[in-house]
Amino acid sequence: QVQLAESGGGSVQAGGTLTLSCAASGRTARYYYICWFHQAPGKEREFVAGMSAGVGVTDNAESAKGRFTLSRDIHKNTVYLQMNTLKPEEAAVYYCAASAARSPDTSRYSYWGQGTQVTVSS
Repeated sequence: QVQLAESGGGSVQAGGTLTLSCAASGRTARYYYICWFHQAPGKEREFVAGMSAGVGVTDNAESAKGRFTLSRDIHKNTVYLQMNTLKPEEAAVYYCAASAARSPDTSRYSYWGQGTQVTVSS
């Protein structure tokens, strides 16, 4: 079992920066692929970025490349998503998820956090 807890959401103006945190707990948490998805009202949940918690390999959605950065604190079992130059269309609930597979497909994820709201005003 893996437990995930997100934090760091909030409100920011377009062009601003937010950093989200995903703290993972559980005996095998460090072997999982930790990923961020976002979901806007009326839309499907979409892959944003992910990291192999153990080795640090990262993946970004095309829209996030060059603006979003993943990092980790191994001792805290925490993955961070720094989002720069945020756009109004990126306002959504951001979810942290864990999977044994490195995949952008939501169906591959068994463990989810409760979500954190990100609001971007124009």
